[in-house]
Amino acid sequence: MPATKSRSRRFDLIAFDWDGTLFDSTAIIVRCIQSAVRDVGGTVPTDKEASYVIGMGLMQALAYAAPDVPPEKYTELGNRYRFHYIQHQDDLSLFDGVLPLLADLRERGHLLAVATGKSRRGLDEALHSVDLRGVFDGSRTADQTAGKPHPLMLKELMAEFDVPSERVLMIGDTTHDLQMAVNAGCASLGVSYGAHEPDAFHPLHPLFIAHSVREMHDWLLENA
Repeated sequence: MPATKSRSRRFDLIAFDWDGTLFDSTAIIVRCIQSAVRDVGGTVPTDKEASYVIGMGLMQALAYAAPDVPPEKYTELGNRYRFHYIQHQDDLSLFDGVLPLLADLRERGHLLAVATGKSRRGLDEALHSVDLRGVFDGSRTADQTAGKPHPLMLKELMAEFDVPSERVLMIGDTTHDLQMAVNAGCASLGVSYGAHEPDAFHPLHPLFIAHSVREMHDWLLENA
């Protein structure tokens, strides 16, 4: 049944960021960014600097994290990041509790989507898991649309499912996610267990800040 047919829910479409929100990958991404910058001779960013760029499109993120690396080395920088990430991708997994959360939301009739700074190829590889097959109704990536906090990902998902902005909730672990929601006219929920410190979320007015998947699950069942 199309989401617009039911008004018993506050939100018809719930869009999730991927890394650091559903997928436990923040620490590995930070290390891969640092290793890539080191490989091309740049000044290695701190953990805080590297984690700040998570959620952006890859090249936007790497350019921000390595401002002293010249543009002619960006291709090499991106290739080195992908090399290091591939070495660790089998170490990554969904946070505990994510699959039951998604199952409960689907049972309640919410449309579920992913809006991520990952590449299309990277997201498709992650979604290839049997456990995730058919869970999400749609997805957008930075290389398909525009990097966060540009609202194009959410705008396209809203258009695809014919859901107005006030019926959309964006969930993410970075200020880039929450600012994207603001830019798209959508509500947001922040999670504190990912890349950014939750104190930075408050100026962006998320409806709630969850400190665990369990807290997110409980809030969504009660309020979404």
